[in-house]
Amino acid sequence: MHSQPKKTLILGASTNPTRYANMATHRLLSHGHEVVLLGRRTGEVAGHPILKDTTEISRDIHTVTLYLSEENQKAYEDFILELKPQRVIFNPGAENPDFEEKLKAAGIEPLEACTLVMLATGLF
Repeated sequence: MHSQPKKTLILGASTNPTRYANMATHRLLSHGHEVVLLGRRTGEVAGHPILKDTTEISRDIHTVTLYLSEENQKAYEDFILELKPQRVIFNPGAENPDFEEKLKAAGIEPLEACTLVMLATGLF
């Protein structure tokens, strides 16, 4: 049973099939979610382009899932706050307590979780 489709921004998207961001893209699509991919390098995953420019991203994102280190998130913090998603998932290795506090203050739910596990257990 699938939950309601949630338009999900994958930040740190990668064309490398061994990367968790890549696996999450495929898994989200197989669960019926719409994906938007943002990364440092352009490319394509499952027919979806990886964007490099945040201005190309529509403002109707439900979930942001982070596959970037705390240091690499800094450049995107204001963008994510302006996006006002319902939640931001900090995948293992992406934990960022300072940014999580900023999200909470803005009424956005931060989750330290694994997107792949959430999908597998029906919690996404």
